[in-house]
Amino acid sequence: MVAPTRINFIHPDDRQGYLAEREKGLLAGNSYEYELRILRRDGTYRWFLGRGNPLKDEQGRITRWYNTATDIEDRKRAEEEIRKENIALREELSKTSMFEEVIGTSSALQMILARAAKVAPTDSTVLIAGETGTGKELIARAIHKRSKRGERSFVGVNCAAIPSSLIMSELFGHEKGAFTGAVQRRLGRFELAEGGTLFLDEVGDLPLETQIALLRVLQEREFERVGGTEMLRCDVRVIAATNRDLHCAIAAGSFRSDLFYRLNVFPIELPPLRERKEDIPILVNYFVNRYAQRAGKKIDTIRKKSIEALQEYSWPGNVRELQNVIERSLIIVDTNEFSVDKNWLSHEFQSSRLVGRASTISTEQEQIEAALAQTKGKVSGRKGAAAILGIPASTLESKIRTLRINKHLYKGA
Repeated sequence: MVAPTRINFIHPDDRQGYLAEREKGLLAGNSYEYELRILRRDGTYRWFLGRGNPLKDEQGRITRWYNTATDIEDRKRAEEEIRKENIALREELSKTSMFEEVIGTSSALQMILARAAKVAPTDSTVLIAGETGTGKELIARAIHKRSKRGERSFVGVNCAAIPSSLIMSELFGHEKGAFTGAVQRRLGRFELAEGGTLFLDEVGDLPLETQIALLRVLQEREFERVGGTEMLRCDVRVIAATNRDLHCAIAAGSFRSDLFYRLNVFPIELPPLRERKEDIPILVNYFVNRYAQRAGKKIDTIRKKSIEALQEYSWPGNVRELQNVIERSLIIVDTNEFSVDKNWLSHEFQSSRLVGRASTISTEQEQIEAALAQTKGKVSGRKGAAAILGIPASTLESKIRTLRINKHLYKGA
């Protein structure tokens, strides 16, 4: 048996593996080795490579065991860095961005790019606001690539797409046994982004508990894994994005004002596509070439009337909606001339499904407010305001922002 005092110096996660390798070697009478963390006098753990070697007499009987320990902390740190980079790279390769380059020559877009270029070399936190589909992640990636962290990881997380019960684990990681289903330690996005950039998309949807933890990271540059007690330091630049009006969220009590000011060090407001219509012909050419090549089709010309129709439309879904319309058009086109069916652009807003009040409500804003009152501020989902109005939830969110409607006022209606 190993003396209790000796086993207590070994990290709890490494004890079982160490004892198993040791017992296997002792029973077989062969040399064995193992990697483990040993507690130092300063209270920190350090990685060592332990080896057990038997000393045998002339008859081959073991007379004594010799144990050595070689410090491998630097090697383990290097391996961990490589592992983090590989995880981030796999996530990066598994995703396809909206488009590879920032497309457009409008003054509104050029102003945004100029601001992004100025803040990129710094380590300042950036808050990117804009309607859905305006390319917030694209700008965040551009800032990262131009920064001194450009060679390190860019790790993104959509705060609205992760259940509130799991968002803490997603951001900060968890220890084995921290909750049901946590069968092993898991690194969070902050650890994966070490030395690089963490992009928090839809940051306005973070639960209040997570907002407190995020505020601590921004202030102290340290955090704990879920279920852990070890304080971890981090060197990560944070870029956040939202399509919500955070001032309204603060007034409604769903977003912390101190976190807002920590995030809003350098604000960037992305213009919607309807405010940069001169970029539409360039974007159309880009997407037509892109999707025609994928579909194995050759497009020689683009109808002028189609371009005009696209420029007249208000694009509630912005560049992402334009991208979808062009891809859809290329699927059905049978000639070398690209054209768009105007019927696809005529259903920007449908109000006929507003239950019980369609005939008495005259304006778009009143229709939206009535739907929000009916659903107590709920936008998406089967029983949300978007379903009542018969439009996509992203379109309704865009209109709520444009009309400056505070949907949080209806939660207690």
